[in-house]
Amino acid sequence: MSNAQGNDRQDTRTNGQWYPPEWPDRIRALAAGELVPVEPRRAATVLLLRDGETGPDVHMLRRRTSMAFAGGAYAYPGGGVDPRDEHPVRWAGPSLADWAGRLGLDDPAQAQAVVCAAVRETFEEAGVLLAGQTPDTVVGDTTGDDWERDRRALVARDLSFADFLDRRGLVLRSDLLGAWARWITPEFERRRYDTWFFVAALPAGQRTRDVSGEADRTVWIRPAEAAAGYDRGELTMMPPTISTLRTLEPYGSAKEALAAAADQDMTPVLARARLAGDEVVLSWPGHEEFTKRVPAGGRDD
Repeated sequence: MSNAQGNDRQDTRTNGQWYPPEWPDRIRALAAGELVPVEPRRAATVLLLRDGETGPDVHMLRRRTSMAFAGGAYAYPGGGVDPRDEHPVRWAGPSLADWAGRLGLDDPAQAQAVVCAAVRETFEEAGVLLAGQTPDTVVGDTTGDDWERDRRALVARDLSFADFLDRRGLVLRSDLLGAWARWITPEFERRRYDTWFFVAALPAGQRTRDVSGEADRTVWIRPAEAAAGYDRGELTMMPPTISTLRTLEPYGSAKEALAAAADQDMTPVLARARLAGDEVVLSWPGHEEFTKRVPAGGRDD
């Protein structure tokens, strides 16, 4: 697979790291008090896993190069929280209070919204649904025309996720998700997200579909293979994506990864920037590989 190009913004990429060229100027403006940070929007994304010959594979999407944010970058199914994701749904798994504690949220309704967003976006962007008729079952094939009509209605926001589940008599299986990480878009970015990353296994009888309008390619790939492609500069990714990929490498199966989710550190990762002479130094605490030193001309090292 080759590095995707063609974004009109001409993003800078060191190895496979996506890096917007306007960041140095915005960082300087923030340091000078000339930039007011945008409030981050809550979002959720899912590392969907299935067992391969040598360990779990992860489902990834390549964002269309025409997209303003991270065009050409590989990512996971996910997106922003819909305010209606807080509407009551039939629920299986840990309580909302337990989820709130795990996700670092004070409000159980917000925790439900984040979990619902994770399940909804996985269905919208991959055609995979983590829900069942009962608390201990999961729906099977979701590729029929009736499922596709509902999926499109969800994408268009003509249908809320709560109404979709209620109409079909489905229980949301929150127990099939494991919270894995949390990253917050830097304060100097125009589009900011407070994103929770989850892991989940592909349910038996279901299969992913290339249905995301935001992607021009989908792939099942071993985390180590994807990380190697990033290191060679062949696969473009944002820091949260390559970081979470690397943390999946030790696990021999999807089941092992899900079992390890409870021990993952959910402390939010937020990039920091400082001025050092004529350079801007950009770093993500605890993730030294992403540190960048950008000279006054705006070209990173």
